[in-house]
Amino acid sequence: MSLEQTGGDTLTACLRHWAATTPDNAALTFADFTTDRDGRRRTLTWRQLAERVDAAAAALPVRPGDRVAVLCPQGADYVVGFLAAITAGAIAVPLFAPGLPGHAGRLAAVLADCAPTAVVTTTTAHAAVEAFADVPVVAVDCPGPARSWPAPEAAPDDVAYLQYTSGSTRSPAGVVLTHANVLANVRQAVRGLGLDRDAATTVSWLPLFHDMGLVLGLVTPLALGLRSVLMDPLAFIERPVRWLELLGDHAGAWSAAPNFAFHYCASRVSGADRARLRLGRVAAIVNGAEPINPDVLERFHTAFAAAGYRPEMTRPAYGLAEATVFVTTGPAVPPRVTTFDRDALSTGTARPAADGVRLVACGVPAGQHVALVDPDTAVALPDGSVGEIWVHGPNVGAGYWQKPLESKKTFGARLAGDHAGLPEGPWLRTGDLGVRHEGELHIAGRIKDLIIVDGRNHYPQDVEATAAAAHGALRPGSVAAFATEGADTESVVLVAEHRAHEDLSEQAERDLVTTIRRLVSDAHGLALREVLLVPAGRVPRTSSGKIARGACRDRYLAGDYGKVLAQ
Repeated sequence: MSLEQTGGDTLTACLRHWAATTPDNAALTFADFTTDRDGRRRTLTWRQLAERVDAAAAALPVRPGDRVAVLCPQGADYVVGFLAAITAGAIAVPLFAPGLPGHAGRLAAVLADCAPTAVVTTTTAHAAVEAFADVPVVAVDCPGPARSWPAPEAAPDDVAYLQYTSGSTRSPAGVVLTHANVLANVRQAVRGLGLDRDAATTVSWLPLFHDMGLVLGLVTPLALGLRSVLMDPLAFIERPVRWLELLGDHAGAWSAAPNFAFHYCASRVSGADRARLRLGRVAAIVNGAEPINPDVLERFHTAFAAAGYRPEMTRPAYGLAEATVFVTTGPAVPPRVTTFDRDALSTGTARPAADGVRLVACGVPAGQHVALVDPDTAVALPDGSVGEIWVHGPNVGAGYWQKPLESKKTFGARLAGDHAGLPEGPWLRTGDLGVRHEGELHIAGRIKDLIIVDGRNHYPQDVEATAAAAHGALRPGSVAAFATEGADTESVVLVAEHRAHEDLSEQAERDLVTTIRRLVSDAHGLALREVLLVPAGRVPRTSSGKIARGACRDRYLAGDYGKVLAQ
């Protein structure tokens, strides 16, 4: 079988293929840490998975095109529920059970937006889900009698699922992804990453309702006939070494994680646990958080070098839900880091320098086009110029569910001027800023998060990194910088989580605030309007763990952070 060959042209065809050709091979293993500290392994073969999917699909009271919300806990039942929805001819909507802390409002908004005909969950979560949803609820681990069977065969251009983005906006947006979109992205990832189907296993703790978690933990192994090893995100948060142990248990393991997970492992895994790890057989860990922090990668590589982990195992990448998930990555070499002049970068030019902003190369596209474009004129920019990242390829979704105006604006862009070698359109406008340097994409930030003061651009993650370096008690990756309206120009506010905030004296807080102000002023020429030190957990994040700067700004403007010490 070639590297890019999948089991069929739809997700349901892939399941049928592997159940028929490799029925007794392991399809899915879930490491359950809720009842066993070492993680009790529960495995389904391809035949068992297909049988469970068929039983659950037959119990769903749906017609083709109906939406089925997946409100299962992480595990084998989630995979069964997702595939059952698609097998029944419906459109799956991967979500989460109502008990996920802090996300009940988002869940309610998404359910209102997609208007599901039915919900799939488990017997343990059934009561909570039934109280939350007002449509029929099917427990996939005890599905009941058949109601609607058989379903029509899916076609490649049929909608497979709606991937709701994890942003902080109040209005949810579900990306419409067809079977063809999703399988095209798997083939692109195989080509870009060099994934060897005959020797690979995927290992993931990422939530299956998140784009990266779904494609890594479910879609890719389904398409290629790989074994998927899953664990619950909470099990990772409780003891991050569990993820690394699972990676070491499986030769040729592939995984992915956002930037914070690399920091979390480097800082939370003890020396004794590191000594027991064996990571030399890991194939790769994809880091898809944008922009990637090079300091965090270096700490991770140093922390686990003795366990056999090598820098070239880390594969920086770029992607987004609107393009299924994967857009660019680089070869299996240590991550390439370039330092760019900060002043030049603020004016839209990437010029290498001895000191400035360090950006990690995220590689090149595979099977799709990427252009750096002036967001105001729609003109493609030359290499070395900072522009909005635009994407064109078979993996790009059809639009947002029932949002024609937003879909046209985001998915229907067209290039203006000279764009030799590139299609005129349609292009996906990502809202991300980047630059192509030495042929590789580097991520600079989000357009909506860009801070503009006195005509100069400042990238918030750059300001946040400077502030986080002020003191060891400030939590890296838990600092938010954002602009607010001032009298004559935008002013900048910074909110930072402090590990021991409750023990911080007023004088110590004032001193630390002064240090942060000085560092930011020296490095960026910015005078911060306010600096707020808050307890852990007060800086909001998206469901995928990214800093939600817009939500943080809203909390600040609403007065949720209380009275600020005189500064």
